[in-house]
Amino acid sequence: MKNLKALGLIVAALILGLAAAAYATGWVSRQPGVASSKVVVAAVDIEPGTKINQEMLSTLDWPASAMPPGAFTDIKELQDRVPRFGVVRGEPLLERKLAPQGTLGGLSAVIAEGKRAITVRVNEVVGVAGFALPGNYVDVMVNAQQDQGSGAQPKPISKTVLERVLVLAVAQEAARDDTKPKVVSAVTLEVSLEDAEKLDLARSVGTLSLVLRNQVDKQPVTTSGVTKNELFGDKQAAAAPVAAARPHRVSAPAAAPAPKRACVEVTQHGASTLSCF
Repeated sequence: MKNLKALGLIVAALILGLAAAAYATGWVSRQPGVASSKVVVAAVDIEPGTKINQEMLSTLDWPASAMPPGAFTDIKELQDRVPRFGVVRGEPLLERKLAPQGTLGGLSAVIAEGKRAITVRVNEVVGVAGFALPGNYVDVMVNAQQDQGSGAQPKPISKTVLERVLVLAVAQEAARDDTKPKVVSAVTLEVSLEDAEKLDLARSVGTLSLVLRNQVDKQPVTTSGVTKNELFGDKQAAAAPVAAARPHRVSAPAAAPAPKRACVEVTQHGASTLSCF
């Protein structure tokens, strides 16, 4: 008897399951189809400055209503194009991430319009222990002797001369997806022409240091630098005010008071005389 009840429940569950599946299939078939389109995506990771060929690309169905602006639908359109930024596998290729048509591969294709690339020599300390990687932003600080003029002794000063400078490459590598620190001897930075002049002068008058900053921190900070006296908290003595030169009149010394004299009045034969000595 118990077996018959269990069997009945199993049969009922199967019937309900089949009915639900049939209903779901019918509901899906009645829904309008989602329009899709082919989008060209990266079949492998593509480094910035690398010429693209068809073997690096593939196509993927993409909802037409969510098509990324500047996406490509034909692989042939991307032949020999050069990406300015790294593209990971499965990511759509977008026009804004590519260098202009006809651009040759290499680091020059990565430089933004109106910018320049300049390389500075670094060591393990200056290069932020190798953590300044391509795609990071750094501040550039110079330590030099500040001329005081008028024959005064120059004083050492450290000052930030450039802020939020993009690191294009470390040594000869421009890959931006590596998170491991690399101790290198040179770092290539992307700067404006004016900042390139500042950087060239700064490295000729002192030693440079790179200061790694947050990727999303765009707030500029203006400082006057720090000197040795300020570093150690020495208070400079206030200069005594210098009075304007005026003619000094020398007064004659006061005459010494005349000494007191003793006087004696002498009366003789009815006549009085006064004798002082």
